[in-house]
Amino acid sequence: MQNTPISDFLIYLTVEKGMAKNTISAYGQDLNKYEAYLRHEGIDVFEAGKEDVISFIELLKDQGYSPSSTGRIISSVKGFYRYLNYERISENNPTENITSPRKWHTVPKALSLKEVISLLEVKRPTRFYTRDAAMLELMYSAGLRVSELVSIKIENINFESGYIRVLGKGSKERLVPVNTRVIKKIKNYMADLRPGLIKDSNYTSVLFLSNRGRRMSRQRFWQTIKEIGKITGIKVTPHMIRHSFATHLLEGGADLRAVQKMLGHSDISTTQIYTKVTSERLRLVHNKHHPRS
Repeated sequence: MQNTPISDFLIYLTVEKGMAKNTISAYGQDLNKYEAYLRHEGIDVFEAGKEDVISFIELLKDQGYSPSSTGRIISSVKGFYRYLNYERISENNPTENITSPRKWHTVPKALSLKEVISLLEVKRPTRFYTRDAAMLELMYSAGLRVSELVSIKIENINFESGYIRVLGKGSKERLVPVNTRVIKKIKNYMADLRPGLIKDSNYTSVLFLSNRGRRMSRQRFWQTIKEIGKITGIKVTPHMIRHSFATHLLEGGADLRAVQKMLGHSDISTTQIYTKVTSERLRLVHNKHHPRS
């Protein structure tokens, strides 16, 4: 069997570093996850960029990995690229300046309502504008994970009642209401652009199609978000949009249990983290505007 860069790295850890068998096995499992992600996205391990690593981290979040588990996996990926650099196999290292998930702040960052509106109202000079606008509006309005957004099928949307059926983590289904603005944008995309994107019979039921007629990849949508962020000058990630959905609902007086169901959280404690965000915003508003603060 022909050696791969990953297998050569594992041999290096065994022979040169003298690491234990269990440690080597853990490295192998972590790197196989990373390689499988890149292969699914059509990206070569030598050509991966920082955005690809960040997108991989977000996928791990979506799949329920804890910060410590994600940190271990990313540490393995960092070690792999350091090895490639050291052995002069590749000069590329997309993991440089990637912050360890163990240092992530526990409270997610949410955009302001003004920032979200700026993102939603951007008009980009691209033929895919109606698709991208519909995806972004739906993601915010329904609080979807990227993996959920790109997996939506036409049959999952009830255009009359204004509901979308979402298949979340653990294959758990949930119903999330969507407003008429979102429905209108989806219909515009389906009438204007989607018919010309249908090329592969295996994907005719998928709502959001790529220019090759296949399901939109998480990576492609991440790039779209980044492009929109550059235009508006707003630093944004797909996860921040989901966080903003939850935060804005709670700030508007929504019930915590209702938000839990819409987000697809199995444990209410996961949703309660957003109450810390809204409490902090209330404190800032109070300090800024209250005459006796």
